[in-house]
Amino acid sequence: MISALVAGAALYYLQVYSFYSEVDAPAGGLALVSIASGEPEVIPLDGFQAIDADSSPIRYRACFTTPYSLALLTETFQLVEQATPRNAPGWFDCFDAAAIGAELEAGTALTFLSAKNVHFGVDRIVAITDDGRGYVWHELNDCGEKAYDGTIVGEECPPVPQRQAPTE
Repeated sequence: MISALVAGAALYYLQVYSFYSEVDAPAGGLALVSIASGEPEVIPLDGFQAIDADSSPIRYRACFTTPYSLALLTETFQLVEQATPRNAPGWFDCFDAAAIGAELEAGTALTFLSAKNVHFGVDRIVAITDDGRGYVWHELNDCGEKAYDGTIVGEECPPVPQRQAPTE
């Protein structure tokens, strides 16, 4: 019984705390994809906080504020339909996926594309509320879903990266 408790506690710690580390804002700044050019354009931000883990490409979460209004953002940057925020560890308290999802559903927040294929099959999504709070997470795109569910990846997807054999 004690062994099971110790193993359970260790597993919980590893999943919730151990793999995550704090990361800095992206070197060039946080960008959204422009409607006009299709290229990323950096937006102003403040109070950036982010976590990530090497164990999965979809564990990235970030929070920030921006002075840009939703009206300006929707006229300038590509919207993303039906994006759903992923849960973050409870200790990363600026990112509440349920609250963000409720704002998206109520229309007081919108989602934008920040980057395609930040990792193979994974896009960076940014949600911004009408009061300037911003949230970032990674989400599988169509290519990622196809690659991970075993469906044949078509020509419209970039090549699946080859895994390297471990070195001795």
